[in-house]
Amino acid sequence: MSTAALQTQGLSKSFAVKRKDAGLSGSIRSLFRPQWEEKVAVRQIDLTVARGERVAFLGPNGAGKSTTIKMLTGILHPSSGEAQVLGLTPWRDRTKLAFRIGAVFGQKSQLWYHLPPIDTFDLISRVYELNRSDYLARRADLIERFELGPYLNIPVRKLSLGERMRCEIAVSFLHRPQLLFLDEPTIGLDVVVKQRIRELILEVNREEGTTVFLTSHDAGDMEELCSRAVVIHHGGILLDAPVDRLKREVLSRKIISLTLSDHFVPGMLPDLQGMEVLHSEGRKLKLAVDLKQVGIESVVSALMGRFKLDDMTVEDPPMEEIITHIYGSGGQRDDHSELGPLVGTT
Repeated sequence: MSTAALQTQGLSKSFAVKRKDAGLSGSIRSLFRPQWEEKVAVRQIDLTVARGERVAFLGPNGAGKSTTIKMLTGILHPSSGEAQVLGLTPWRDRTKLAFRIGAVFGQKSQLWYHLPPIDTFDLISRVYELNRSDYLARRADLIERFELGPYLNIPVRKLSLGERMRCEIAVSFLHRPQLLFLDEPTIGLDVVVKQRIRELILEVNREEGTTVFLTSHDAGDMEELCSRAVVIHHGGILLDAPVDRLKREVLSRKIISLTLSDHFVPGMLPDLQGMEVLHSEGRKLKLAVDLKQVGIESVVSALMGRFKLDDMTVEDPPMEEIITHIYGSGGQRDDHSELGPLVGTT
């Protein structure tokens, strides 16, 4: 058995779009004699994801994420290139592949809106031709694991977004998919529900070896669910690197949060290059440190020598800041030289 859950070589997709001519005469001409031009949505994607891996597939709107996923699930045929998903060619073996993958789309429900979730469970079990006794055992396990008991017999339209999303993810695991595509799985959820859903996804990944392929604009999803990030920009892969390395090397910044024993007085701050006050209020102080100008050990030592502290934490910058930096670098420099060894590496 191949160790790759999915693998692509030169995967590309182009669409023919109608050219818009300026002016009234141009609009009339394009109405009766439309001119077409090629738009490249995905450009020469080479990607390998190992079984059991958790990968974040990132990019701004229009970067080609959705088009790539539609090809990987067999919805679209590529213009050129090849792809293997769980050993199958998606657009040739779409029915076979459907029995082995799952999908959760934060903005598109697979639950029947006017029926309770338990009815969708039964329907999905028949769609996937599950053995009745195996299905009942699996359903009971998911209901317990996702704590769905109170919601099973309530029409989906009456559930909160968080309750519905827990049911959505549980249903997607019903047929034990080997590969799960997650598209914005925590969109619109509050912090507590987001954290619970992330924990459940990680639990299934750990216990059942399910491969996770995630798209999200939520930094927490990327940081907590994924070990690897693939950034796509203008249809091509801009960066492929471990999330930890991405945070460590793309932005050489640390965030230090302090709780002082006494109120903060600006004049007491150590005079160090590369240190910036982000926020101060009462005894709370947040600093940004540029590691290219000063070592974190020097900053921590200076702060402890200057202030009496009740608490101090040192953190990486938010993932949003990192991704914004990557997009900006990729959009401004075609050779990606600013990103150095991270580009196209794992």
